[in-house]
Amino acid sequence: MVETIYGCKWSLTVYQLLATGINRPGEMVRSVEGLTTKVLNECLRKNMEFGIVERLAYDESPPRVEYRVTSFGAKFIRILDELEMLQREIASDL
Repeated sequence: MVETIYGCKWSLTVYQLLATGINRPGEMVRSVEGLTTKVLNECLRKNMEFGIVERLAYDESPPRVEYRVTSFGAKFIRILDELEMLQREIASDL
């Protein structure tokens, strides 16, 4: 699971977007150069399968969809943050 998520460079970007309050797919794509709707949808689907993010669909016209980090996802992201800090620490020791 960690390898799948950490190996996808867009997952970390999506977590950063969600942390800053950007939670709608169209807004995410517009916020990040190089991110396409197709890649974002694949990334969000993987993260939903692992229970890291959840999809909220609102019964409106036009339909509105938002994503948010689950409680498990918040714990998982903290672990990824720790791994990133460890990686930087190891790199600075070299």
